[in-house]
Amino acid sequence: MTGRKRRRAPPEPPPGGLLDWHASSHWSRRQLPCRYCEEPTNLRDSKHKPAHKTCAEQALAQQAAEAADAYQNGTL
Repeated sequence: MTGRKRRRAPPEPPPGGLLDWHASSHWSRRQLPCRYCEEPTNLRDSKHKPAHKTCAEQALAQQAAEAADAYQNGTL
């Protein structure tokens, strides 16, 4: 090996760009402020933090775009 690291491709968004939140673990009876927009929500993300599904999808899309930019610029 030459000691060079291979760059990984940026992460791909979920198929269709949508998260699957059908599991009951994404629901809570208690409303808390969304971690992104601070509006009340009963939904929880995969880390059990309050988040609207659309807010989480927007955040993932932004992270993917930033990772793609970093990959293109060689800073990743």
